[in-house]
Amino acid sequence: MSPLPTRMVNRWQNRAEPGPGQGTIYWHILIGDHPGARDLARTARERLAGFSGLHMTPPEWLHITTLVAGPSDEITDEQQRDMLTTASALLAKIPPIDVTLDRLYYHPEAIALAVRPTEHLDQVREAVQTATLKATGREGHTEGPSRWTPHATLVYSEAEQPAEPIISALGRELPSCPITIEALTLVDQRGPERLWDWHPIGRAPLLGRR
Repeated sequence: MSPLPTRMVNRWQNRAEPGPGQGTIYWHILIGDHPGARDLARTARERLAGFSGLHMTPPEWLHITTLVAGPSDEITDEQQRDMLTTASALLAKIPPIDVTLDRLYYHPEAIALAVRPTEHLDQVREAVQTATLKATGREGHTEGPSRWTPHATLVYSEAEQPAEPIISALGRELPSCPITIEALTLVDQRGPERLWDWHPIGRAPLLGRR
């Protein structure tokens, strides 16, 4: 998500989106229940209050996208249960993971918090990818660049405008926020992304001993 963009663009202008009754199954690390993460989102909202054309992630759905499993109409309820069962068994061997949120990533379509360090998160992604492959025959994929870069998106752009005033107002980082990742959640995201019609299917906890 670097170098810094010169312009923001409309993320959804040419983006293919699910139609009525359609959805996408995702593995997410949900962080909206962490007070510190919500505080960072509120700080971003306050600093950017003077700008139009920005769509904020609802605090309750702050998340780190880990894997896109596939369209909901191609993954049965039984397969979803199998994914959770296998992922839970694999993640039960991995201890909770301490990470820090502070540095900001800027992209023409979005602004996100970096998640670091990342090395232990790769184990988590491998676990849910294995579970997805075992249950569905597909590995899933990364949203965006081919290499997974853990991040938590705070703001989506929905208009064309210069990026520099937004970057100047928000800055390059926010107050450091440590959080502990304790579970992954399988989520059915229904309809267009920006409607936030999310339906958690189940959680797979990280239960390993530190």
